[in-house]
Amino acid sequence: MESLPTLRRLYSAECCAMNIIVYYKTGCPWATEVMDFLEDHELPYQARDINKNEQDRREVEEKTGQSKSPTVEIDGDILADTDVNAVEKFLQHHQVETN
Repeated sequence: MESLPTLRRLYSAECCAMNIIVYYKTGCPWATEVMDFLEDHELPYQARDINKNEQDRREVEEKTGQSKSPTVEIDGDILADTDVNAVEKFLQHHQVETN
């Protein structure tokens, strides 16, 4: 008997798009890695440079109590002062295909 295919919750531009915001500081290598990861996996996001935009800096500080880079917000969940491994783990935990 054939096994049923594994069902996955996939996010793409066509279906179920996630709201992802990356708060970053220009030149932050960890932020660059996170944004590259999201692009490589075709996960759309908003990039907000908190060094260049005072309103974005205040927004991330209000949400997290800090302004470290990168801070990633995914559908309202906050990953403060994060990195690629934490973002990937978060997405996998929420059944988002990252392979």
